[in-house]
Amino acid sequence: MRDLTENIIELIRLTSTSLPADVESALASSFESEREDSISKNVLSTILENIKIARDASVPLCQDTGTPIFFVHYPADYSAIHLTRLIRAAVAEASARTFLRPNAVDGLSGENSGDNLGEKYFPSIHFEEIEGDTLTIDLLLKGGGCENVGRQYSLPDSTLHAGRDLDGVRKVALDAVFQAQGQGCAPGFLGIAVGGDRGTSYLASKEVFTEKVGSHHANPEIAELEERITHDANELMIGPMGFGGKPTILGTRITGAHRLPASFFVTISYMCWAYRRRRLTISGEKCEIS
Repeated sequence: MRDLTENIIELIRLTSTSLPADVESALASSFESEREDSISKNVLSTILENIKIARDASVPLCQDTGTPIFFVHYPADYSAIHLTRLIRAAVAEASARTFLRPNAVDGLSGENSGDNLGEKYFPSIHFEEIEGDTLTIDLLLKGGGCENVGRQYSLPDSTLHAGRDLDGVRKVALDAVFQAQGQGCAPGFLGIAVGGDRGTSYLASKEVFTEKVGSHHANPEIAELEERITHDANELMIGPMGFGGKPTILGTRITGAHRLPASFFVTISYMCWAYRRRRLTISGEKCEIS
């Protein structure tokens, strides 16, 4: 198996320093929609300028370079053990090259490892073996601010009058946005998982962030709910960084997971405006980062 360390380092560099075009376009559209004299337009202007500076100088978009979350879809002739070693080596080297800030601290002592390597949970790596011969590595860099405002609900929820139905999902999603206010670095994006257990529901709610902004669920009813949650969240007028204004949520994606009849979890993961997402695809000798 060839050494992919430099390819993964470049994946990390691009993810940390250059937002995908679809994310930047969503932010630019929000900027255009706001009043010229509004605080929200000024905040969005600063965000867009920050994006340009980071890309031009190849420096991190945010001082919190986040938890590296890898979703690896690998052919049978690859080794998950070997790929784990490559990814961990790339994370350490990317940290040494300052594409990542040393963020990994021991959960009990608070001691910083200095290279973004912790035990098996940091960085976060998820593997799935697939048919075919194409290796795909999706990387999310998820900051602490947006991670802190993620929420999980167990339906029914009598305090929110949310039942075990799609309207109940909408109600708890809007509650999560309302509770976050500007603390999640709005405008942001929602990943929502319905079902699963407490752990798989959180994982599924983050995995949808590997998809492009504007993609929707194949079920028209769920796709309509995604649009409605985004619309209703913006009607809360929380706005960029919580300073007021309409751009609060720029996109919502919902996924489902089988659950036990006794459990009905709805998990909302929040992604800040610095929606750092990139994909490395290797097929034969062809290598591409998108």
